[in-house]
Amino acid sequence: MDIEQYYDKIYRYIFYKVNNRALAEDLTQETFLKFLKSECEEPERFLYTIARNLCIDEYRRIKPMTVEDEEALNVSYEFEDDLVTRQAIHEALERLEPEDREMVVLRFVNDEPIAEIARICKMSRFAVYRRLKEAKAKLKELLERGNG
Repeated sequence: MDIEQYYDKIYRYIFYKVNNRALAEDLTQETFLKFLKSECEEPERFLYTIARNLCIDEYRRIKPMTVEDEEALNVSYEFEDDLVTRQAIHEALERLEPEDREMVVLRFVNDEPIAEIARICKMSRFAVYRRLKEAKAKLKELLERGNG
């Protein structure tokens, strides 16, 4: 298996879940370490499963983010407009159901095909299309009204 083929996708997936570069790098490495210790016939699906579970474990361990933590994260963005856009998108994504948010990240961040998302999420392609359509509509609505 060519690890480089999957590394960027798994990193982006984790980053959108934890919103912290250093933590995303650590969890991505841990994902691949766990994967390499196992035997699996469907590497991409298994990698996403490991990554999802590690993110869930991390959510259970971390404390709520403080204002100082958020300000430290915001310093890394170069332009104020970019910061506002990223923050608005992040807040809108957070308002989606976790499964919908995961499908949106897989489809529009990692550019996964619908068939692969259906396999990863264990649902039909029709269900994935429907859920993505609903999630996009909700995201649009949230962004237009400012996440209120």
